[in-house]
Amino acid sequence: MNDVTELLCPREQFYVRERRSVPAARRFAAQSLRCWGLADWPRADDMSLCVSELATNALLHGVPPGRGFLLRLRYDGDVVRVEVHDSGSGVPKIAEETYGEGGRGLVLVTALADKWGVVERELGKVVWAEFETSAVADVQLV
Repeated sequence: MNDVTELLCPREQFYVRERRSVPAARRFAAQSLRCWGLADWPRADDMSLCVSELATNALLHGVPPGRGFLLRLRYDGDVVRVEVHDSGSGVPKIAEETYGEGGRGLVLVTALADKWGVVERELGKVVWAEFETSAVADVQLV
């Protein structure tokens, strides 16, 4: 990877606890992909949707009032990793049932990412998802 590209592309951004942080996080992710030369990557929309879902989950369940979350993006040439760091307690899990418009975030992340998980930290947790840049999405016709 080009060292100049590494220095010019932002990798992490802190967001306050407000709704407009989710679209801002999505824009930041798209900007990072452009910096890495992945603007036309076929999985860019999948990654963007996962950024939205993880950021939304952080705001709804992981960020106490007066705090925020950190979005960290990494690209090593083979994998794009999305991490959302928050200071909330608890470990997110896939909802067994969904009601109304909520409860589908981690279902989508599970379906779109190659891997995802949760790492506890001293204060809060990190929810992450990884996307292989060489992986080709399977298309299934029903």
